Amino acid sequence: MKPTHSISQKINQSLRILLPILVTQISMFAMTFFDTFMSGHSSANDLAGVAIGASIWVPVQTGLTGILFAVTPVVAQFLGGNQKDRVTFSVVQGIYLAVAVACAVLLCGWLALDPLLNRMHLEPAVRSTAKGFLIAIAAGIVPLFVYTVLRSFMDGLGQTRMSMTITLISLPINSILNYLFIFGSLGFPRLGGVGAGVASAITYWCICIVALIVVIRRRPFADYRITQKTYGISLKAWKELLRIGLPIGFAIFFETSIFAAVTPLMSEYNTVTIAAHQAAINFASFLYMVPLSISMALTILVGFEAGARRYKDARQYSYLGIGMALGMAVLCAVILVLFGDRIAAIYTKETSVLALTKQFLVYAVFFQLSDALAAPIQGTLRGYKDVNVTLIVALVSYWIIGSPTGYLLAHVSPLGAFGYWIGLITGLAFGAAGLFMRLLYVQRRRRGKEPCSTPPADPLRSGMDGDPAALAGALQDGLHQPHPAVAVGESREFARMLFHAFAAEHEVIEIVDRVLHAVRPSFPMPARQADQLLGLGGHEL
Repeated sequence: MKPTHSISQKINQSLRILLPILVTQISMFAMTFFDTFMSGHSSANDLAGVAIGASIWVPVQTGLTGILFAVTPVVAQFLGGNQKDRVTFSVVQGIYLAVAVACAVLLCGWLALDPLLNRMHLEPAVRSTAKGFLIAIAAGIVPLFVYTVLRSFMDGLGQTRMSMTITLISLPINSILNYLFIFGSLGFPRLGGVGAGVASAITYWCICIVALIVVIRRRPFADYRITQKTYGISLKAWKELLRIGLPIGFAIFFETSIFAAVTPLMSEYNTVTIAAHQAAINFASFLYMVPLSISMALTILVGFEAGARRYKDARQYSYLGIGMALGMAVLCAVILVLFGDRIAAIYTKETSVLALTKQFLVYAVFFQLSDALAAPIQGTLRGYKDVNVTLIVALVSYWIIGSPTGYLLAHVSPLGAFGYWIGLITGLAFGAAGLFMRLLYVQRRRRGKEPCSTPPADPLRSGMDGDPAALAGALQDGLHQPHPAVAVGESREFARMLFHAFAAEHEVIEIVDRVLHAVRPSFPMPARQADQLLGLGGHEL
């Protein structure tokens, strides 16, 4: 990534960051899509079982991997602030944290899975499929969480194309494994919906191994020597990651869990309703990949600019992202209205499920507009590392407003199962409004805080272009004139000014040392103090 100075440059850089993320998110979603799609063509019980299993797994996955997404804004801000030495340490601590979180999930799952499924009153075949799916997918939790950190590291550096490539590699692997394990092809056991969990777990191991190889061998990632530097566990670093990551993770959890919670609530209806709801929510989630990708791109772009304190550029990126998301939302809504019957036919051939899926898709139109506003704002706020209010907004809008509204409409009004979807729409709308107000507040606080991008006119700054001899001459002239930058006791600050204003990246220490030694006789200060200044290295400056 690099600084931009015009709207056209920002659009180009936004697209360069966004498009690989979009392809990555669609590819990762495609794994869940193929799980649902292939299970649905196995049987309605397999589709319903995978739906129940996914409704439990997806909030856990997205919420906890959301905690690990803290690595992205941390890396982006270090990069923008030219603090590259701190990147490696943060990424290594993120990997340690990922393993710890994964182990905690496995322990909780072992203790809570059966009691949770027993409370849903599922048909025996559906319950068996859901439990088998979750047990199978648990084998891939550790590599999935480690991969999330590695991907966040790549994205934080602006290298989103690499994570896209890795995910694209994983897609055919997952599809082939689904085919083998769900339908029992080529001599593999026919596992039905459970096979979808087996395929996903194996795929998670594959993408983690590929990502590790890339980080070790390919530049610019190899320059950070993630696997070559050994650090002990730092609770202080974990605390910093969790300070940013926990609000992100819980905000994502509150959003995804309310969608997932609707699926078990649908168990009070019949299997056809569960299957139709899952098919419709699956496609709505597919469309959500567009605003979600824009959100992730904004976290990187805004984080980079905020790290360099270029807040005006950060604001421009945020509004560009919101505009793109709203435009895509209108397009997606048109697709849902015009092609609802064809979309429903992708998931099932059973007439009753097909008709009900088409009705659910009508309500999905309204998801798009709220998501188009809320998701980019969430990404922008994460780039600013402003995450706590987002958590509160998510909790209130989804669980205090949206969930009770949906429950009441489903049980008091004649809407039935559709009442839950209206509750979801209501929660999304309130969430979008709350996040927009927070964004305005955060950006207003940062107005006027940008450092001066163009230094004032100064005789010491004209015609030197980083040349040591010219710098030395100008400095010698300046030392004999009443110039505030070179007053006795302020020579260190003036050296810093020279360092930032004229030194090229690869010549920093050499130029500064040569300039300081060239002007040694002219310093109006005691020899000892001048010698101390001459001993300054590039790191201290």
